[in-house]
Amino acid sequence: MNVLEARHVSMEVSSPDGTLTIVDDVSFCVAAGESVAVVGASGAGKSTLLAILAGLEQPTRGTVFLNGEDLTALDEDGRAAARAEHVGFVFQSFHLVPSLTALENVMLPLELAGKNDAARTARAALAAVGLEARVAHYPRQLSGGEQQRVAIARAFVGRPELLFADEPTGNLDTVTGARVADLLFEQNRAAGTTLVLVTHERELARRCDRVLELDAGRLLTTAGPGAGA
Repeated sequence: MNVLEARHVSMEVSSPDGTLTIVDDVSFCVAAGESVAVVGASGAGKSTLLAILAGLEQPTRGTVFLNGEDLTALDEDGRAAARAEHVGFVFQSFHLVPSLTALENVMLPLELAGKNDAARTARAALAAVGLEARVAHYPRQLSGGEQQRVAIARAFVGRPELLFADEPTGNLDTVTGARVADLLFEQNRAAGTTLVLVTHERELARRCDRVLELDAGRLLTTAGPGAGA
């Protein structure tokens, strides 16, 4: 079963030099439980493609299906509801709320979804990433690696079917980045989540089941189960 499918997705934007094609006729599928890395040079269109797949951006052309539902046919509220139900995110810049503690940041998606016992569930998620002693700390009181661990706990706390990770080690030093990557894959395996990972780090990409390479917005490489469209 495919959790995610892109069919002939393109994104074009206007510029002083004319129309620029950021994503160019991309098609592929991601099977349930699969981990897929999207790699390419800076400016290849990786983050734009991820934003389209997550319903954060609408493509100029093409269709994206999440669990068989056409995301591109939904309005902004509909796409937000689909993300809240099915999707988790880990970003390069952490995206923690600075005025909330680590515990409150992890509780936030649970509270927005109206879940009971959000505090207990969030504490367990922070314990799973080794931050039991940091629950009352604010983001400014945490190291970069600790902030990203909070972000990983927040991403997994709602048990999403699909996790999007956009350069999750990009703002971290090599040693901290390696530890965060280990944690991300450990949590992903434990939860049985489908993972779509955008990265410029080939070593990190090779840990995924399949690697897709973008060049100037075009998909060059796709291999492994679930490939094609």
